[in-house]
Amino acid sequence: MRLGALLGPVGDGRAAKFLANQAHALESVGFDSLWSVHAVGRGFMLSDPLIALAVAAAATERVELGTAVLQLPLYQPVDVAHRAFSLAQACGGRLILGVGPGSTAKDFDAFGADYAERFRTFRASVASLRELFETGRLNDVSLDPWPAVRGGTRIFYGTWGKGVAIAAREFDGWIASALHRSPDEVVAAIAHYRAAGGTRAVVSSILLGAQTDLGDLRELLARFAEAGFDDAVVMFQAGAPKPEAVRALVV
Repeated sequence: MRLGALLGPVGDGRAAKFLANQAHALESVGFDSLWSVHAVGRGFMLSDPLIALAVAAAATERVELGTAVLQLPLYQPVDVAHRAFSLAQACGGRLILGVGPGSTAKDFDAFGADYAERFRTFRASVASLRELFETGRLNDVSLDPWPAVRGGTRIFYGTWGKGVAIAAREFDGWIASALHRSPDEVVAAIAHYRAAGGTRAVVSSILLGAQTDLGDLRELLARFAEAGFDDAVVMFQAGAPKPEAVRALVV
C-alpha cells in the first residue's frame, strides 16, 4: 500500500515557502503522494487546493499530487479544465483530480451556489469536464490544450453510500474519507467498491495528532491494506508523530 499525506496548516503557515518546504520534506522521507483538501467559509483558512498543488509540483519531482477533494459544483467546468491542464503542465502525469459534489452548505453559501442542486450540478460538470479533457472543447469554447496535456488527467470520485458503486463504474478511482467513518465502515465500503469492479482505492483524511499511538496506527494501516486499499493518506495535526516515523510504518 502506498502512503500519502495531506498538505495542511501544520506549524507556522504564515512562513514564506511553508507549503513548498512541507511538500519537499514529505517527499524526502518517502511519501508516495501529496493531497490538498477543499473548504471555504467555515471559519478557518485552507489553501486553494489547486494553488497548493502547483506549489507542491514546483517543490517535488516524484510524488503524485491530488485534490481530495475538489467540490466541483462550485466551479465552471472550463475553469477547472484550464487549471487542470495548467497544473498537469507543471507536474506531468503526476496529477489526480479528486472531485465530489460537496457536503457542507457553508461552502456553497460562500460561492453563492445552490447546495440543494449539488448532485445534479456535479453530474453535469463531470460530463463537461470529460468532454473538455477528451477534445479540448465545450460547445463554442476551445481551450486548445498543449499536446503534452491533451487527454486531461485521471478523475477520482470522493464519495460514500451509493456513490461508491458509481466511483467503481465511472471513474478512475475512489477516495474514501475516513474523517467521519469508523474503520469498520471503511473496510465494509471497499468490499462494495471491489464488487462493483472498482480499481484504485484511496482512504484519506486519517487524522494524526498528539494522542496518536504509532502501534495503533500501524495496525490501522495494515487493516486498510489487507482490506484492499491501494493508498492511505494521513493528515498531520499539531503534536502528531514525525512524518518519517509514520512513513516507516508502511513498507
